[in-house]
Amino acid sequence: MKTVIYYFTGTGNSLAAARKIAGALGETELVPIASLADTPGAVTPAADRVGIVCPVYDCGVPVMVARFAERLDLSGAEYTFAVVTMGGIGVSALHQLDRILRERQGRKLDAAFAVKMPGNFPPLMRSVPGEKCGKTLGRADRRLTEIAEAIGSGRSVSPGFEPVSWLMNTLSYGSLAKSAHNAGERFLVSDACTGCGTCVRVCPAGNLTLVDGRPVWGRKCEICCACLHFCPTEAIQLHVMLGTEGRGRYRHPDLTVADMKAQRGASGENRS
Repeated sequence: MKTVIYYFTGTGNSLAAARKIAGALGETELVPIASLADTPGAVTPAADRVGIVCPVYDCGVPVMVARFAERLDLSGAEYTFAVVTMGGIGVSALHQLDRILRERQGRKLDAAFAVKMPGNFPPLMRSVPGEKCGKTLGRADRRLTEIAEAIGSGRSVSPGFEPVSWLMNTLSYGSLAKSAHNAGERFLVSDACTGCGTCVRVCPAGNLTLVDGRPVWGRKCEICCACLHFCPTEAIQLHVMLGTEGRGRYRHPDLTVADMKAQRGASGENRS
């Protein structure tokens, strides 16, 4: 059975999850959602099994992922699933995807899963220290093995219900969805910036350009914070909530700049 997994990642957790599942299933194509963001019309995967893997933002899914799900034509799929990665809570993100598919496709997710991984939104939480981070990733790896087994056997799995997650989604996600693309206005760059351009290369939304050797944000921000986490001099700060100064940086240990840059490419990545 051929599988297509569409993924979005800012710091690598969701890409690592997608790769783990793809490796267990075999005959799986990984397709970055960002590579399809600027293409018009419906997205119709040529696969029997179709999944979405993405992070949780404000107890919902990234705006780019929500808009992608609205275009996804699943009429030819036999089995559909979604996996969200999160630092805290966020099962409501699975309900959001399920609702989009019901409204647009008239069908629900066959299986929905949540995986706890190291949190990576510095204004809300500090980066997890090395040893603790390793333990979190180890637990996530075991959870992903279980998830892959469930998907491989075609099991029906409901997303469950988290009252707090539902409440936070209700109260805050709408604001995120409306303001996300303008969030670049809240990023600042210190004199530590060397003009290396790493932030431009890793942005999955293609939202940054270098002007006179300094990054400038456009109006397509997804608040993934890849620019902030990848900056080699930590020159980029996000001024919301508690801010990001002195709160650490994170990216999945297997993630590379090339992985991030590939998200804007036109082709997927085969894993068997």
